[in-house]
Amino acid sequence: MLAALRTRMWPGRPDEPVRARLRRQRWPDVVYAIGDVHGCLDQLRAVEARIVEDARSYEGGKLIVMLGDYIDRGPDSAGVLDHLISPPPPGFERICLAGNHETIMADFLEQPRDLAGWISLGGDVTLTSYGLVPSRLANLGEARRRAMLSAHVPRQHVEFLNALPTALQFPGVTFVHAGLRPGVDLDDQSEHDLLWMRPDQGDDRNREGHMVIHGHTPGSEPVLLPTRICLDTAVCATGRLTALRLSRTGIRIIQS
Repeated sequence: MLAALRTRMWPGRPDEPVRARLRRQRWPDVVYAIGDVHGCLDQLRAVEARIVEDARSYEGGKLIVMLGDYIDRGPDSAGVLDHLISPPPPGFERICLAGNHETIMADFLEQPRDLAGWISLGGDVTLTSYGLVPSRLANLGEARRRAMLSAHVPRQHVEFLNALPTALQFPGVTFVHAGLRPGVDLDDQSEHDLLWMRPDQGDDRNREGHMVIHGHTPGSEPVLLPTRICLDTAVCATGRLTALRLSRTGIRIIQS
C-alpha cells in the first residue's frame, strides 16, 4: 500500500492535503470488494471465509478491496482493525481504503477535542472496544485524554488509519468509499466527495463506461446499477455484510 498524506476529514476542509489515490493498469485474476464493516468482526470473518472458498477455482492473482468504515456502531472495532492489519488469507492481497469514519477517528486521536461529535456517529462503541469508558474520557482535559488514548489504542492502529488511501482505480473501475463526481479525473476529485458524498450528489449519467464500486450509503440490499454498485448493506442493522466478486466471467454477490 502506498503511503498516504494525513488529512482532517470533517466536511469542508478543501485546503488540506489529500490521502493517496492508487492506480493499477493490470487486473488480477479475481477481485473481491467488501462493504462497510462497522465493527462487525464475526460477519467480516464469515464473508472472508466465503470469499476464500469462492476463489478456489481461480489460479491467478486474488485481491480483496475493503471499501472503508471498519469502525464505529458495531461491537468490535478494535478487533476489526487487528484483523485488517494481520496478513490476508493465503494467496490473496488486501487493500484497505479509507472511509469517513476512519478519518474521524484519526483526527480525534491526533486532536482529541470533539468527543461528542465522534460519539454521535458511533464512536462510543469503538472506544469501548479498546477498554475505554467514553463518559470518563469526556471528563478529562485534552492532554490527559490524549495520554489515555495513547495507552489504549495500539500504535499500529494509528499508523494504519493514517496511511489509508481513498481510492483504487483499475481500467474501467474505481473502488472508493462514498463515490465519484462523473467527468472528473481521479486526481482532481475532492477528498470530501470521495469520503462523504451520497449517490444523489453524483450524476450517474455520462460516465463513459466507467464503473464505481462504493459503500457509505446503507440499504437493506446491495445496489447494482450500470454505472455504480453500492455494497453497504447496513450490517449493524441487517446482520449482512456484502462482498462483490469481479472476474472475467462476470460479477457475483457474496454475503455473510
